[in-house]
Amino acid sequence: MKFLDQVKIYVKAGDGGSGSPSFRREKFIEFGGPDGGDGGKGGSIILVSERNLNTLIDFRYQQHFKAERGRDGSGKNKTGRGGEDLYLKVPVGTQVFEEDNKTLIFDFKKENEKFVAAIGGNGGFGNTRFKSSTNRAPKKFTKGTIGEEFWIYLQLKTIADIGIIGLPNAGKSSLLASLTSATPKIANYKFTTLNPNLGVAMYDDKEITLADIPGLIEGAHQGTGLGIKFLKHIERCKALLHLIDISENDLINSYLQVRNEMGKYSSELLKKHEIIVFNKIDLIDENEIKEKIKDFEKIIKKSAFTTSTLDKKSVSDIKSTLLNYVS
Repeated sequence: MKFLDQVKIYVKAGDGGSGSPSFRREKFIEFGGPDGGDGGKGGSIILVSERNLNTLIDFRYQQHFKAERGRDGSGKNKTGRGGEDLYLKVPVGTQVFEEDNKTLIFDFKKENEKFVAAIGGNGGFGNTRFKSSTNRAPKKFTKGTIGEEFWIYLQLKTIADIGIIGLPNAGKSSLLASLTSATPKIANYKFTTLNPNLGVAMYDDKEITLADIPGLIEGAHQGTGLGIKFLKHIERCKALLHLIDISENDLINSYLQVRNEMGKYSSELLKKHEIIVFNKIDLIDENEIKEKIKDFEKIIKKSAFTTSTLDKKSVSDIKSTLLNYVS
């Protein structure tokens, strides 16, 4: 399934049905009086969050959505049938913005939340409504009101407990595949991951949702590489797993480069809990590993874990550590 995290759609609620100007006409009843019913209410357009969706790709091929119009009223005081509401499913994590794409009007944070994006028009009144002691045969009736219509933006921000971040080719997708049952694309070149990948890890009967975020490079906050398109997916994560390739020559620079890009995008990202993990320890000898970690912790003043996606025990240790950051 392709990934799409922003779409612009047009929503048009149904218009209300018109009231009826009917008069009662039956044999032997010459002046039956008004019996026009009211029009039915137009259908509304309602967005519903769905846990099993993780992309807005369905809206790429259809951008216009219209709910059903209410039926007109009729004689014998029959009210027109209301128009059917139109339900549109969106992933949990979807934000709804006005046409300016800046004004937030709703944020889906849980499953099965509902938001009425456009309200259907009210039905018009039939002539029975206008009958009075001074007007026994009113011909007046009203048309239904017009349903709301808007252009709105839908933006998806991935919701995960842990976001896996790091430079391209740090092994994020491989770690996600080792921790969960996800099957992301894995290859030995930069930007293998073009979209956030989600996976669920189980440990001690507890569930942890992880997101593999595409690699961040210098200038990402300005759109370089895959840019800010995916920095926003980090915002909702409860904690961040910062993965670093231990075979890199300058681990401190690798670490700070990602942190700098996050900070330039939003200082709030730097306040999140961070788990630093050195990956690919199978590529260098043990003494070099210890020396590199010692130098890193001395300057950065943060402790770090080590792992190799080929070592099941170290992967299991990472899982147990992640539980401390998930409530």
